Order: sequence, then C-alpha cells, then structure tokens
Amino acid sequence: MDLTLIPAQPKPGVINVLIEIPGGSKNKYEFDKDLQAFALDRVLSSSVKYPYDYGFIPNTLADDGDPLDGMVIMDEPTFPGCVIAARPIGYLEMIDGGDRDEKILCVPDKDPRYAHVRSLKDLPPHRLDEIAEFFRTYKNLEKKGDRNSRLAGCREGCTLSREVYQSC
Repeated sequence: MDLTLIPAQPKPGVINVLIEIPGGSKNKYEFDKDLQAFALDRVLSSSVKYPYDYGFIPNTLADDGDPLDGMVIMDEPTFPGCVIAARPIGYLEMIDGGDRDEKILCVPDKDPRYAHVRSLKDLPPHRLDEIAEFFRTYKNLEKKGDRNSRLAGCREGCTLSREVYQSC
C-alpha cells in the first residue's frame, strides 16, 4: 500500500484517517512499512477495547516522529486499512510517559448521523468521557508510565495539527 497516494486533507475541513484498529477491538494493529501491510502489534492487556475506529492521518508528522493519530467517532467499526474521510472536531491532549501525544478526534464526513457535529460540544459529554478514560487507562496493566489527558475543542474549519488548532 503506497501511503504517499493518500492525501492528508482531500478537501478543506476534511482529513483522511487510515484505520489501523476498528472500534470494539482489543487487538492493536500497526502499519508495518517494511511489510507494506497491517500487522498485529499486541493485544491490549486490560479489559478495555478501543471505543471507536483509530488510526493515523497519512502524510503528516507528529512530534513523536509518527503520523498524527486520529480517532473517528462513528456507530459501526470498519477494518484495518480503511480510509475514512473525516471532519476534525477537536483533539485529546495526552501526556504519555512525559511526552506529548495528541489524538485528533473526528466524525465521518459521509455519515448523515454526524452531519450536525462540528465541534466537541455537539457530542454527548459521556461519549467524550469514555474516550478520555480509554486513553488514560488502556495501558495500566502494561505498566507503561503515567498517562494524563485533556479534551481540547476547536471551531469549525480546523485542520490537521495542534498548531493549526491553536490558530482556529
């Protein structure tokens, strides 16, 4: 799979998220550049599952040297390798073992059930609490350091990174 062919932002206000992990899964898949395929990285040790589809935004670069992470809030899971055109509505600001690790929160652009969602305020607060709780706790049994999180909102039209979100 040639990831360079997948644009990060196919049109204004929409980003592509390449799904690695479907919602409801305990399996953590990652795209293996050498294999050019999705490979099982590990199975979560805790009792939690990914609440929504999770992946990355191709052709971007986060502070950790990997592509920006994205979670697509939707009702049905997709599959590893699925590209979802999604609208960013905010981000989860994480500190993972002392390092910054943001998660861009999105909704599917092609799902009419989410047509009205333009910011975190448009979602039920409990949904956002579930996402924050997942990222705070999913590594607890792996003893992988302290994890803190904070939800950060964004006005309509925000695009790819925290720096861009700050300019909204």
